[in-house]
Amino acid sequence: MNLFLELRKHGKLAEKRHPMYEKSKFGKFWMYFMSVFWAAYLIFFGTTFAFAFDGGAREAYHVMNSGLIFVLALDFLLRLPFLKTPTQEVKPYLLLPVKRSRLIDFLLLRSGLNSFNLLWLFLFVPFAIITVTKFYGVAGVLTYCIGIWLLIVFNNYWYLLCRTLMDERIWWFLLPVALYGGIAAALFIPDNSPIFAFSVNLGEGFITGNILTFIGVLVAIAIMWFINRSIMQRLVYNELNKVEDTTVQVKTVSEYKFLDRYGEIGEYIRLELKLLLRNKVCKKSLYNITAVVLAFSLIISFSDLYEGGARDFFVLYNYIIFGLLFLSPLMSYEGNYIDGLMSRKESIYSLLRAKYILYSLALIIPFILMIPGMVTGKVSVLQCISWLIFVPGAVYCCMFQLAVYNNKTLNLNAKMTGRQNVGTGLQNLISAGAFGVPLLLMFGLKITVGKEATPWVLIGIGLVFILTSRWWLRNVYHRFMKRRYKNMEGFHDSRQK
Repeated sequence: MNLFLELRKHGKLAEKRHPMYEKSKFGKFWMYFMSVFWAAYLIFFGTTFAFAFDGGAREAYHVMNSGLIFVLALDFLLRLPFLKTPTQEVKPYLLLPVKRSRLIDFLLLRSGLNSFNLLWLFLFVPFAIITVTKFYGVAGVLTYCIGIWLLIVFNNYWYLLCRTLMDERIWWFLLPVALYGGIAAALFIPDNSPIFAFSVNLGEGFITGNILTFIGVLVAIAIMWFINRSIMQRLVYNELNKVEDTTVQVKTVSEYKFLDRYGEIGEYIRLELKLLLRNKVCKKSLYNITAVVLAFSLIISFSDLYEGGARDFFVLYNYIIFGLLFLSPLMSYEGNYIDGLMSRKESIYSLLRAKYILYSLALIIPFILMIPGMVTGKVSVLQCISWLIFVPGAVYCCMFQLAVYNNKTLNLNAKMTGRQNVGTGLQNLISAGAFGVPLLLMFGLKITVGKEATPWVLIGIGLVFILTSRWWLRNVYHRFMKRRYKNMEGFHDSRQK
């Protein structure tokens, strides 16, 4: 335990000494504000569900418990854009008498104690206080909430396992797809699904404090812990000893000759494509998110699993996720070779324009994947076109502001042994706003101007930002150049030796 506390202390000191600490404090303030907002939102839903489910043939907590599997699936999906694989900087400790396995244990413990795992308690605690107290008292509420938290911790390690495997081989995305597809089939195909009964009994065991129920969940957590531990140990060993570097054979190298006609902008688009397709971290992230977008597009197009607001959210998710993944750390990957970029006049401006063009064109991919949904009538054609224009306009304009403030270098190849890869508070704030603000805007427009006029308003807003993109990109460039020495110092200091 002393080692864990010492490593936690080192992590806190590293965060305070980081060149982006001051900006993180500003962003964290707003993240805390948004966290309070979403906590209040979940409390509202928990209270609403408690009264809505009451008075039926079954008790309200039985109805809620029957949907635990949906909560776990939604929790898994929410982690995809916001939680990366946890990392631990291992090299500084290799010369000390510290077992590598202890470092992995610390990484897993840090992941299990992540505050994200407490999010769902804001839904379940008020619900339990209203519905469980009158039958089982305070003890029932307490054991129920502890059980829900353990279930979310188990889901955290399940997500960590899937994310780690998908980072290594993209085809591992079939594992969660097969599992959740099988669960969905078992839920809806038979008339009386045993999964619903199991979910109800599991929640009932939490409420009554059934020791066997808690032991079963703890055993499941332990199994996930040891599976993650063994996989991470192997990956850490491979990264530290550069095992994969000796097996890579480059057969053909594309030079993207068709970009020559676009001059300097074409050169920087070529550089961005090589960044995405030749470096381990970027390439795996690109493959993973493409698989996720494909899966969501198929679900939206050929099932009734998502309706109303949920469908609107996942349609927007498909359009935003590409830019969110690579624009929130804007300039951070370039921190590895920032000196070369700064050696030519206005090269940063050309790089920003190239990124904007490339990631705007990338939105054609989710648009094409949503065509089956348009054909089946699940998604409006005009809605897809409105997001296709609004996202590269208004959303990308906000995300490109991060180029001014990001000054942390991200490693292009190390995933498990790099420094802690959590985003800064400002990055997290803008990432959360990229999802929340467009949805709130859309719902507000539907109320004020009507459902038919809303896509046209979104298209108009997007076109304004697209047509003025050169102006605000030039503004970002000038502000970056005013901070260039401070940013370059941050890039140099945060490079992993």
